[in-house]
Amino acid sequence: MEGKQSGSAEQKTVTELKAVSEEPYLEDKDAAAGGAEPAVAVDDVLSRPLGPTPSQSRFQVDLVTEGFGRPAEAAEKAGREVSMLGKSSEEAKGRFRVNFVDPSAGDETSGESGGGSSEGGNVSLQNGGDAMLNEGSLHSGGRHHHHHYYYDTHTSTYYLRTFGHNTMDAVPRIDHYRHTAADLGEKLIRPSLAELHDELDKEPFEEGYANREEGMPTGEAVATYIPDSKGIVKFGWIKGVLVRCMLNIWGVMLFIRLSWIVGQAGIGLSVVVIAVAAVVTTFTGLSTSAIATNGFVRGGGAYYLISRSLGPEFGGAIGLIFAFANAVAVAMYVVGFAETVVELLKENGTMMVDEMNDIRIIGTITVVLLLGISIAGMEWEAKAQIVLLVILILAIGDFVIGTFIPLDNKKPKGFFGYKAEIFMENFGPDFRNEETFFSVFAIFFPAATGILAGANISGDLADPQSAIPKGTLLAILITTLVYIGIAVSVGSCVVRDATGNINNTIITELTNCTTAACKLNYDFSSCQTGCQYGLMNNFQVMSMVSGFAPLISAGIFSATLSSALASFVSAPKIFQALCKDNIYPGFLMFAKGYGKNNEPLRGYLLTFLIALGFILIAELNIIAPIISNFFLASYALINFSVFHASLAKSPGWRPAFKYYNMWISLVGAILCCIVMFVINWWAALLTYVIVLGLYIYVTYKKPDVNWGSSTQALTYLNALQHSIRLSGVEDHVKNFRPQCLIMTGAPNSRPALLHLVHAFTKNVGLMICGHVHMGSQRQAVKERLSDLAKYQQWLIKNKMKAFYAPVHAEDLRDGGQYLMQAAGLGRMRPNTLVLGFKRNWRQADIRDVETYINLLHDAFDIQYGVVVIRLKEGLDISHLQGQEEILSFQEKSPCSKDVIVKVDYSKKAETDAFSIAFVLSSSEKTPVLHKEDEEDGKTPTQSLLKKGSKGPSSPLNLADQRLLDATTQFQKKQSKSNIDVWWLFDDGGLTLLIPYLLTSKKKWKDCKIRVFIGGKINRIDRDRRAMATLLSKFRIDFSDIMVLGDINMKPKIENITAFEEMIEPFRLHEDDKEQEIADKMKESEPWRITDNELELHKTKTYRQIRLNELLKEHSSTANIIVMSLPVARKGAVSSALYMAWLEALSKDLPPIFLVRGNHQSVLTFYS
Repeated sequence: MEGKQSGSAEQKTVTELKAVSEEPYLEDKDAAAGGAEPAVAVDDVLSRPLGPTPSQSRFQVDLVTEGFGRPAEAAEKAGREVSMLGKSSEEAKGRFRVNFVDPSAGDETSGESGGGSSEGGNVSLQNGGDAMLNEGSLHSGGRHHHHHYYYDTHTSTYYLRTFGHNTMDAVPRIDHYRHTAADLGEKLIRPSLAELHDELDKEPFEEGYANREEGMPTGEAVATYIPDSKGIVKFGWIKGVLVRCMLNIWGVMLFIRLSWIVGQAGIGLSVVVIAVAAVVTTFTGLSTSAIATNGFVRGGGAYYLISRSLGPEFGGAIGLIFAFANAVAVAMYVVGFAETVVELLKENGTMMVDEMNDIRIIGTITVVLLLGISIAGMEWEAKAQIVLLVILILAIGDFVIGTFIPLDNKKPKGFFGYKAEIFMENFGPDFRNEETFFSVFAIFFPAATGILAGANISGDLADPQSAIPKGTLLAILITTLVYIGIAVSVGSCVVRDATGNINNTIITELTNCTTAACKLNYDFSSCQTGCQYGLMNNFQVMSMVSGFAPLISAGIFSATLSSALASFVSAPKIFQALCKDNIYPGFLMFAKGYGKNNEPLRGYLLTFLIALGFILIAELNIIAPIISNFFLASYALINFSVFHASLAKSPGWRPAFKYYNMWISLVGAILCCIVMFVINWWAALLTYVIVLGLYIYVTYKKPDVNWGSSTQALTYLNALQHSIRLSGVEDHVKNFRPQCLIMTGAPNSRPALLHLVHAFTKNVGLMICGHVHMGSQRQAVKERLSDLAKYQQWLIKNKMKAFYAPVHAEDLRDGGQYLMQAAGLGRMRPNTLVLGFKRNWRQADIRDVETYINLLHDAFDIQYGVVVIRLKEGLDISHLQGQEEILSFQEKSPCSKDVIVKVDYSKKAETDAFSIAFVLSSSEKTPVLHKEDEEDGKTPTQSLLKKGSKGPSSPLNLADQRLLDATTQFQKKQSKSNIDVWWLFDDGGLTLLIPYLLTSKKKWKDCKIRVFIGGKINRIDRDRRAMATLLSKFRIDFSDIMVLGDINMKPKIENITAFEEMIEPFRLHEDDKEQEIADKMKESEPWRITDNELELHKTKTYRQIRLNELLKEHSSTANIIVMSLPVARKGAVSSALYMAWLEALSKDLPPIFLVRGNHQSVLTFYS
């Protein structure tokens, strides 16, 4: 027992965790009663003192053993300190208990830190005393709580107690779903599937980290980020949203322009104008509510809502112009305020300089004050808004009270109180001065904007999901009712024209009165030439009607200043959120926040400067419609976002706000676009151009963000629907396209292979890069998952329209079969296997050669076409670490700098075929490239040589330099030369189709197709004419057709001798051996070439050698050669002989494609 204890004590560890503890899983110390022996902890472990540590918390691992032979008092002591693990001693045998230890506990023993577990709150007992967490303990506890983890030494597993049972599975809880460093609480990390599912054959804590970060445990461990909420100001829905929206919507239009609109359009059409504006804003409010309740909303308002729904392209475009519009809106509102002040100064004769400069002076002073309020903090700004709202409501109340107190001295100015005659007269429109319904609507609509004032400070709201819908929609309702009420009131009280002259009173009653004023004993007929009073002529009607006129002026001041203040706060907040996302890298400096509220002080200063610039211009008649259009563009995109998200049917689109409809949102988006043109057509066009320009810029820059936008969801949905639709379409020869499965291994190891295939599949057919991982399944699965994202990104970065498909298999052949059978989707499946030629086949393990040849046989069995590509320099550059940087360096630098490349000569230099089974470790794959900054102007062939290199780096040898040059040659435009097509055997036309597709691409369009065919000397002309007829029917342009009449001549003796020397190591020479020995060798080494086989296929052997001679004679200067691939009968031709044929056929030539279709027609001359 002592030996066991000492052995186990060696395993005790203290695991440092960057974590905050949770409520403990408490266990009843009497849980083992009823026959079970009490488990006790080893004394030396329990008594070990723990001092403070730099980490926030620790877990101490204590050994738990059976209590055989231990004194009763020791067992009683342990019962107070150790939580029982089960109902029997067998369950507790040989286990560790991992107790949370508070680092601030000083010299407390582990027993003290673990004691008292039975006294904790939040305990719910079940199953005879087993303890489980109740609902209250699902939330993060204080730092002095303990959390019991267990480590089982028998099965090497690390587990918790869940539902009273020993299991590592975590119960569902909100903290598992937080983002890292979320500001709503700590992020917890649930156990990974591998930790629950993998075989228990590894050391404890070897892979216990779900995010693979050292010191970050899985299970219930939490992230280190804990926000300090002390001093942070958060607003509720009334102060944060309702008040702001009402203040922003109630602008100067309410007091200065609404009466004029009623005069022009009449009460009826005025209500229609207000209702149409309300419909647009209500639809937008519903859409805003839907987006705002579809997940946690951070700061950024309209920008955040649009960017997270439609993606960074639309979000980045709208965010910038919306922030700018809010900044300029500050100037608009401040100038409106300054103009009102200047009017009062003018009435009192106290002008400072002149009207224009007075506006500038007052505007500057005002915007400085607004800056001060904003910098003082959101709390001060909110208090100022409350004061301004009170003044505004008093001003509205003042007007309403005034309508019930018609004074005689106001009647000459057109105010008679509520009269049916005035209501009837003012109900219909009376458009003057070329005004129309649409022009009046354009003037009013800016008064309805401002519904996003609350959403724009979403980061400062305590609960944006609840506050934004309630506050925005209620603000729209209240302000719309007030607008309609005031329009009806002023239209019922005040006539359109009045002279203001008390002498216009009618003393004798007239019988032919046609106007309301006449019926009320006033003659305003002289107003045909123009008057100063009435709805049409006096913008200060509300002041005249009100009970106390100065209060209306205060209301105008309140409306302008509150709108200016709301915009002054909104613009920096939106801009800060935009900059944090780094959509526009040049603006990153404005992302920094200060203080507890993360105030964007730099953004405030920028907004101040923009507003000040426009205030000094003091002419906003041109910029005003653009600002309105900017707001409307954002409204349109918010509506479109909801429609788009609903259309995409993404499972992640689950708004808590249910009162929305995708079609209503679409109508809202269309209405916003129409209103933009109604307000100002040229401003609408300008807005579209700006949004489109910013959209194109962001699309081009491709910011590295992934927000799960509806654009992504709809792209997936469209692809899925089209794939399913395509599956129901029958194949047709006219629609055939080569869909290639390329056995590349890691795509960046054979870029030339990729570029060649991409040249004829781009925008035409499917291209899949196959990568077979072999070896340990655990390691291969990890590598496959990491490689999947890495190499797909590599393909996208290098503008390769291809997919990356890694698989794990026991050997290369199995992996190739898996890919050929399972790669692709529906009709988008590969039909052509592309391989690199295995240049090192003579030095390689012959089993690899056998695998290579068998893969070709498998492809033919599955009815695939086959393309084998050979470059005499080779294809594989994986032994050059840093190959990606070299390629991009050589492409972009015409006057290259000196580069040192670290070359791994320990690897086999040539594995071009696809020795992809031997997957490099991550350390071997890491590119290492050393660039020096000296510009010596050396030629590209010298660019990789550097004198005085240090460390393990070495300059490239000539072969590697040539390999790199060959690798990049197909990325450039090809010179005017030939693509030679040696169409010796009819394979269905694939041998001819590939070169045609090549010449249709921009880089290859200057190349001409020359066709070579086999024939007899006595019928060369007839064979040429027949082929020319066939090509013309196929509509394939060609520059020449050559008939090879001497194709069956015997090759040169030296070439035959060279071939025999090449195959000598692979021959069986059974004639020189005893029959039994020869049979055994052939059975054990089926790849060997027998004398009988060699004699049987002598003619075919000579043909390959002769063809190589003809190729060198006719096609040595071609850009590329496309040739029929010879087919070897399965079981009749050994792998070594077939490989020797391919070697003899393709050696010492320009880049060559050996092509064999599946003998199904891929070309047709029928329409």
